[in-house]
Amino acid sequence: MTLSSLFDIAPYSWSAIGSAAFCGAIIGMERQLRGKPVGIRTSALIVLGTYLFLSTAFMLHGEDIDHSRVVGQIITGIGFLGAGVMLAKDGAVVGVTSAATIWVLASIGVVIATDNLLAAIKLSVLVVGILYGVDVLEAKFKSLGRGVHARVKRYSKLYYRKEK
Repeated sequence: MTLSSLFDIAPYSWSAIGSAAFCGAIIGMERQLRGKPVGIRTSALIVLGTYLFLSTAFMLHGEDIDHSRVVGQIITGIGFLGAGVMLAKDGAVVGVTSAATIWVLASIGVVIATDNLLAAIKLSVLVVGILYGVDVLEAKFKSLGRGVHARVKRYSKLYYRKEK
């Protein structure tokens, strides 16, 4: 057994696996640094898992194979995972952004499985920009923090204080 065969994971790709881990890690790091659910490990595993499921489906051959069904099932499963991070408190739903982040993490895994690694990395940077940038805008423009968003921020501050 040679060293190269030891690290051979064909038909999967180390560059795709590395891209999945990187994309998940940069999005997860933004969430983790801000004390939000779905940190580095979870994010990297969601992207990697989605890549592996869809890449495996691409390898299946036969007349009855429909790869779009695999994507549909991934979306359904990720929906359940996202629902698990949401909860309602005092008329406000908390965790919707974390659920949406889980959803977009899975979509980045799909992009990687279709061999669009650079696009996946660019999209991950865009996601981090959105997650961070909206908070910057909310801090600058007080009108963006009204209504439900104000209640959610108050709840989040109380919730995280109790946890620590």
